[in-house]
Amino acid sequence: QVQLVEAGGGSVQAGGSLRLSCAASGTIFSIDYMGWYRQTPGKTRELVATITSGGTTNSADSVKGRFTISRDNAKNTVYLEMNSLRPEDTAVYYCNAVLRYDRFGIARSYWGQGTQVTVSS
Repeated sequence: QVQLVEAGGGSVQAGGSLRLSCAASGTIFSIDYMGWYRQTPGKTRELVATITSGGTTNSADSVKGRFTISRDNAKNTVYLEMNSLRPEDTAVYYCNAVLRYDRFGIARSYWGQGTQVTVSS
């Protein structure tokens, strides 16, 4: 059983910073892809940033230059450093991982439960 646990959410004022973390645990052979998504009530879940096993990153235009995604492969953990936060960044942030149980397994997508980020003006 694979579990993703997010941490680091909270409430900050505009211009502040937060660092989110997501640790994957369980039976894991490899993690090919990890990322962060966010969702506001009434809107669909949207991509924030992703990172591959090789370290290639991709970020949404709205967070470029402000958010940085990184990972610690030894800990099966992905981080999201969020700086210069804006009220429009307020959302529930979800961790996602695409991983395999073993060398011959099929890659599957897993989601964390989400962590709330609230930015006040």
